[in-house]
Amino acid sequence: MKVSKAQAAENRQGILDAASRLYRERGLTGVGVADITRDAGLTHGGLYRHFASKDALVREACARAFDWSIAPLDGHTPNANMADRIKSYLSPQHRDEPGNGCPAAALAVDAARAGPELSQVFAEGIERNIQRFTQLLADHAPGAPPSAQRARAMEVLATMVGGLALARATAAGQPALSQEILVTLQAQLIDLLETPPR
Repeated sequence: MKVSKAQAAENRQGILDAASRLYRERGLTGVGVADITRDAGLTHGGLYRHFASKDALVREACARAFDWSIAPLDGHTPNANMADRIKSYLSPQHRDEPGNGCPAAALAVDAARAGPELSQVFAEGIERNIQRFTQLLADHAPGAPPSAQRARAMEVLATMVGGLALARATAAGQPALSQEILVTLQAQLIDLLETPPR
């Protein structure tokens, strides 16, 4: 049975959405094509009508994952201030729902091992986040040179991503430690916002 262009586009979108979420939940090696197509409500063979290979799907799904935004996690508007974004990012909700969260914290190690093409996808996504953070942090240090604002954005982003990864890694074994990591880094980063970048 022939599928309309609109239905084909919807099917492709469903595959991308499923892959993006499942990869963040289980990692790149923990998800098969059958898992993705089943989650999207399609047959296994249908995937290759939309993507040249599984690697092509991985790259596109990871790029899609970088469209994720911190603000929606706890209902904040897109104009949420940086402190609100830090609290939302370093929260138990974000820690416990990797499939709906930040791809950098969920997939950075996988991306580093996957080769240059996926590394490029991640580099582009991370660069966009650095630029967003630089703009957001400019409100806290309007007179700082652009290079200092960019360095501060990298510092905040790296601390958030690393902290979330550590909180996830310790959550099942030592929940109190996981919570301590989240709370401590929230406080440290919010304090950092009040310190002019060097």
